[in-house]
Amino acid sequence: MNLRVLKKTGLVLALAVVVFLSGCSEKDSTIVIWTNRPEFASYAELFNSTHQDMKAVVVYKENPAASLPPAKNEKLPDLIVGPWLKTPSAKKYYSPLNKIFSEEGLDKSIFYPQLLEYGVVDEKQYLLPVSYNLPAMVCLKSNEDLLPDQHVLTLDAIKECAAEFNSTDKYGDYSTIGFAPSWDYDFVYEASKILGAGYEQEDDGFKWNDYGLNATVEYMRNWTEEVNQSTTLEQNFMFNYLYMPKYRWVSTEKCLLAFMTSDELFSLSNELSQSFTFRWLITDAEKFPVEDAIVTMGMYKKSKNKKLAREFLYWFYSTETQQALIERNEKMNLDSKAFGIAGGFSSLKEVNISVFPSHYRVLLENLPTEENMEFGSLLPNRWANIRNQVFIPYYSERCDTTVNPDECTPLEDLIANYNRTAW
Repeated sequence: MNLRVLKKTGLVLALAVVVFLSGCSEKDSTIVIWTNRPEFASYAELFNSTHQDMKAVVVYKENPAASLPPAKNEKLPDLIVGPWLKTPSAKKYYSPLNKIFSEEGLDKSIFYPQLLEYGVVDEKQYLLPVSYNLPAMVCLKSNEDLLPDQHVLTLDAIKECAAEFNSTDKYGDYSTIGFAPSWDYDFVYEASKILGAGYEQEDDGFKWNDYGLNATVEYMRNWTEEVNQSTTLEQNFMFNYLYMPKYRWVSTEKCLLAFMTSDELFSLSNELSQSFTFRWLITDAEKFPVEDAIVTMGMYKKSKNKKLAREFLYWFYSTETQQALIERNEKMNLDSKAFGIAGGFSSLKEVNISVFPSHYRVLLENLPTEENMEFGSLLPNRWANIRNQVFIPYYSERCDTTVNPDECTPLEDLIANYNRTAW
């Protein structure tokens, strides 16, 4: 489903909710869900069709965590869904959900334990995991033999494969380049996590590991100089040949690999994806680094309908329900589709193991085990902006081989610039 359409659906729903709720009493049977995941508009429709005595309505919030507390006279949410919900103020805004396990029916074993632990604050379960994504490298099926492993690639393996794919014409200009760091700073950022950047929330701010940042800059500059000569040549090649969406880069056969996250990759139409294969990006320790924006769900502490909200949780966290949600998305037959559950892999092990492969055939025998997944540290709820306005500019400047790193904008200045415009 087209994200813009989905967001508009969510916004229309939000307006409808305001009108509808204006006449409702505090004891009504309406469950209000705040989320930036537009898929929940469809989920609420399915819930409502199977529950005659209660209704779920969705209010779209660009950043649900940053929208708390609700504005004066705003209808209180019952459930909040989105990334970055786990913050130092989580206990202030969410109700503990331990009783869902100890007294009322959900079994902890249905979840990935690392994901479940992500929602724990001071030994209490404040958030339940919904979905997550993984980084991958995409190539044409016709070039699959040029990759060393059936399922995974390390950074060094990507660099080696890319170098072997490089070729020049009779004038000495590049006719193909396997991959270049300067083409995609989302890739560089993901690599920085593998190389020890150590991004983490600290009080009301964030911290990082200087060694990891420097290691990333050195690794990427060396890659460019050793394999592709210079950032200028990489950028010129991209301008000439790779001026289209990333999934089409490899279709040109001018490059071997493109970086995509699992939600990007599996949201491609069946027609587009038929010619592609992929490899998961892994660490040297053979761990699968989970993407930052893990989607979780919490119950608002001042919710007026906690009992009904728990009913929605019981309904949502079942294999049967999530299978129905995936099938419903497929039957809508839109030009583009949303991947999986809330745009990612499910937090329920059985759904990924038994349901996903029947809908995404390429995942058959190609799913990471729970023991091999690696989760990053807690990050601020504005991390997406911090990443894009601080660290991406930091790497794009310093990884450029035509620039002296000592003459680049200091990281402290980038952070100061971000802080001046953040609010």
